[in-house]
Amino acid sequence: MKVIHLVVNVCTCGMLLTGIAIGEPTPQPVKDAQAECLFKKTISMQLQVDYMLSLPHDYNKDAKIRWPLVLFLHGAGERGDDVKRVKLLGPPRMVAEGREFPFILVSPQCPEDSWWDSQTDMLSALLDEIEANYRVDKDRIYVTGLSMGGFGTWALAVKEPKRFAAIAPICGGGNPKKADLIVSLPMWVFHGDKDDVVKIENSQKMVDAVKAAGGEPKFTIYPGVGHDAWTSTYNNDEFWTWLLAQRRNRER
Repeated sequence: MKVIHLVVNVCTCGMLLTGIAIGEPTPQPVKDAQAECLFKKTISMQLQVDYMLSLPHDYNKDAKIRWPLVLFLHGAGERGDDVKRVKLLGPPRMVAEGREFPFILVSPQCPEDSWWDSQTDMLSALLDEIEANYRVDKDRIYVTGLSMGGFGTWALAVKEPKRFAAIAPICGGGNPKKADLIVSLPMWVFHGDKDDVVKIENSQKMVDAVKAAGGEPKFTIYPGVGHDAWTSTYNNDEFWTWLLAQRRNRER
């Protein structure tokens, strides 16, 4: 559970009024009827999310080592209040089946009535919490997700483009108008060309927009593949080698 205090600044105040003489038929025009004002109020927001956490098997061997972190965002079918559902697909499933990864894996669960692209504040707060309590290499933080999680990956990258070393959205989509914000962020995008759940055009538009802004995204299209573009991706060792080789560019 994370409680955040937000400071909201809103311009609001009483208007400057001019005196009106008794018996005067109409108010006289005022040269400047605006005042510079500041409204300041502290609001507390409670953010709560269940998540699965997997640490490298030798995490505790050397307290000096800082580890890469992969944030995995599941699809719409795994939403709810049973965090074990997160293990149905993707990296959490691979860990449950015995796969050992050389990174910290964080797999949150989206609430039943929500979507990842509307939960970016919560995801940022979760990453803050993990960074504060585990030995995270802040230059090697990655986000990947499938379907709804692919949309969330794009959204979170746009929100915090300087936080991540690379992103890997799978069968997702985003807002092409914001592609310039992530133009220098390494990315590898995946989609099946026969996907009838999330059309490939959703990824294509983002890739084209990033390229138009001057970026060089990697884009893998699986011919003849439907919505499941994640199994081939996450089972590909080349993908993990590429992902973990990326490091944050602090200047972008």
